[in-house]
Amino acid sequence: MTEKYTAKISKELGITEKQVAATLSLLAEGSTIPFIARYRKERTGTLDEVQIASIRDREQQLIELDKRRDAILASIEEQGKLSEELKLQIVLAETMAELEDLYLPYKQKRKTRASVAIEKGLEPLAQLIMQQDFIDLTLKAEFFINEEKEVNSLEDALAGARDIIAEWINEDQTARKRIRSFFQKTSIISSKVAKGKEEAAAKYQNYFDSNEKIMEAPSHRVLAMFRGENEKLLKLKLVADEEMAFELLKRIFIKNKSESAEQVNLAIQDSYKRLLAPSMETEIRNQVKEQADIGAIKVFAENLRQLLLAPPMGQKSVLAIDPGFRTGCKVVCLDQLGNLVHNETIYPHPPQNEKNQAMHKIASLVNAYKIEAIAIGNGTAGRETEDLIRRVHFDRKLVSVMVNENGASVYSASAVARKEFPEYDVTVRGAVSIGRRLKDPLAELVKIDPKSIGVGQYQHDVNQGELNKSLTDVVESCVNSVGVELNTASEELLSHVSGLGPGLAKSIIEYRKENGAFKSRKELLKVSRFGQKAFVQAAGFLRIRDAENPLDKSAVHPESYGIVKLMCKKLGCTLEELMENEEIRKKVNLQDFVTDEVGIPTLEDIMSELGKPGRDPRQKFDLFEFDSGIRSIEDLNVGMTLPGVVTNITAFGAFVDIGVHQDGLVHISKLADRFVKDPNEIVKLNQKVEVKVMEVDIARKRIALSMID
Repeated sequence: MTEKYTAKISKELGITEKQVAATLSLLAEGSTIPFIARYRKERTGTLDEVQIASIRDREQQLIELDKRRDAILASIEEQGKLSEELKLQIVLAETMAELEDLYLPYKQKRKTRASVAIEKGLEPLAQLIMQQDFIDLTLKAEFFINEEKEVNSLEDALAGARDIIAEWINEDQTARKRIRSFFQKTSIISSKVAKGKEEAAAKYQNYFDSNEKIMEAPSHRVLAMFRGENEKLLKLKLVADEEMAFELLKRIFIKNKSESAEQVNLAIQDSYKRLLAPSMETEIRNQVKEQADIGAIKVFAENLRQLLLAPPMGQKSVLAIDPGFRTGCKVVCLDQLGNLVHNETIYPHPPQNEKNQAMHKIASLVNAYKIEAIAIGNGTAGRETEDLIRRVHFDRKLVSVMVNENGASVYSASAVARKEFPEYDVTVRGAVSIGRRLKDPLAELVKIDPKSIGVGQYQHDVNQGELNKSLTDVVESCVNSVGVELNTASEELLSHVSGLGPGLAKSIIEYRKENGAFKSRKELLKVSRFGQKAFVQAAGFLRIRDAENPLDKSAVHPESYGIVKLMCKKLGCTLEELMENEEIRKKVNLQDFVTDEVGIPTLEDIMSELGKPGRDPRQKFDLFEFDSGIRSIEDLNVGMTLPGVVTNITAFGAFVDIGVHQDGLVHISKLADRFVKDPNEIVKLNQKVEVKVMEVDIARKRIALSMID
């Protein structure tokens, strides 16, 4: 099966056939994308994860196309209408649209005006008209008048014949291809507010009376209009120039200026209005929706990647606070490994206002549990709680950080959280999640459905299957690029490691509970149902900090340990000396260790790892503080320059948290003093930025910001 698509995929993606074939072969063997990209560089010619995923996805599309092709061939053959010419056309069709056009005349239909006319015996008249000979059409048509078949007049006969011709025109491949192209190039999507829905549709005000070329409409506008239509707040219509469409069809079907040609002309107009235009509108809308989905999913995936790879504070004792007013602030203390060691509730804010007691309690907990950092959720009462912490007198310097708590409530009510903390309620679990996010965002966020993290654009409107596939790829990529500490990782984190999944992750946890910490990667083979295949896929991404073999804490794959051993032998040094001494490593001549299976790319990776075994690829944690004088949207004034944090990136700009419980929008036109095609060119998620307040709409809770001086 893989060989069938190699040449086509190679040509489309600009990747050699050898690379495509090797990648498809590895995927067919069950290898994961991170494993192929990291440990099979020689076989793929160093393709990266994006290229490998593109090959996988294109192969799946071609498989689906062939499945549809086979179904169409079988259906037409069953009808006894599959000629060799038609079969060849179907076999050579390269797109789903081409296939469906070819199949349309043979598709089982409900009763149509054309089928009714055929039952009345008018098909010969339609064929006669289509020939467009210079004949006495009235005389010929009168022959088909038949009161028994409800063809009571000349006009009845001609109208029925036109209905048949209209269907032929609609099913003609050339006609559909040209009208499709015409719609793609010229059609306008018109949006108007639904009658009487002006107030309810206020958020769609930009689309109350808008017109733009549909193929040029940005993905976020397309999805916004379609959502408004689904909510019955907007009325959408795809419009193309009828007269131009008629002219295109006339060039195909009109042969002369005979009476018959005039009937064909009438059939063209009817076919376009009643059949072709609605069909093309549906098709183009689906096409544009699919393209918009791809754009939105790409935005979501990139945001998720940046969020998962946010800098971790690391193994520190953390006091975490889930702020609140009436119900108080839930406080938890976590040890360096993230274990919950204490929890309670304080009430520093209205209506209780027990500020002094709360401050005393915080200071006491910091001392009792040797707290090194404080994490504060950025939701309700977040800034007020941050102010409170600043007023507490500590006997040493402490880091206090506002943490994005999007999705924390989803985690706290999940089966994962109930399993971790069965004896605690959702408020305690939420506070724990906030604290752990500060320590290691990746390890904590993998416990939450990515769609619940809140970094997407129209995430509920896009194709959910494609969204899930893309986000799963991102999570798997991030987890494996960072690597996982085998002896401390959660079941959820382990389940995303290459080659594992939930079943083996659970088995690893159970083995760890029964036998204690893993001492080597080889010990994984003692885990229930953990075979050699899983070991090959997973081992390189699993780290053991205090392993007997120093290579077990690195990204060097066990299959390459022999190469490292040969290096040590050739240089006359120990493994520890090779890893710790850069001067010794500089003496390694990689060409001496090239084999049929191992080339320079893998050897370069090995050398890189020997110098920094298991080093976290994420950036260093950087402390950030909001402007202390700004706490609510009412405190904002146009012209203010404030520090902020990028919380979400969309196709139309970036949302920035400036500490007022309402993110402001930096429109794409305000990101830089030049044209910006993609906001990701300028900003990244969690990036610290300086913004200027351009507009404040308190009633609508909207803040317009700019990053241009």
